Amino acid sequence: MRRKDDDSIEKTYYKMREVVEITGIPASTLRFWETKFTIIKPFRENGQRYYTPKDIETINMIRYMIHEKGLKIEAAQQELRRNRQGVDKRFEVVERLKEIRSRIEIMLEALNKKR
Repeated sequence: MRRKDDDSIEKTYYKMREVVEITGIPASTLRFWETKFTIIKPFRENGQRYYTPKDIETINMIRYMIHEKGLKIEAAQQELRRNRQGVDKRFEVVERLKEIRSRIEIMLEALNKKR
């Protein structure tokens, strides 16, 4: 395991159950997405799938496109093929904005408790 700058632990490989916990995507959906999105390529050993941090990032990006943007699988596939870098950037921005919003909500809650 390695530590990232933000002190979270980053492993080289994650088991499917860990990916389910991290992403909130059910295992059955992950297996289905593997058949539809060839960019998700978990390493397999003894019947167990092992995902890289890059795989998890890709899964989160697909979740964003399908669940939040409302794209159908075919449209998400096309978007990734056509503009992977652009999708990456938009996803990063949205995730940062969500984090900022969460921090602001925590601050507002703290302010309201002081009143």
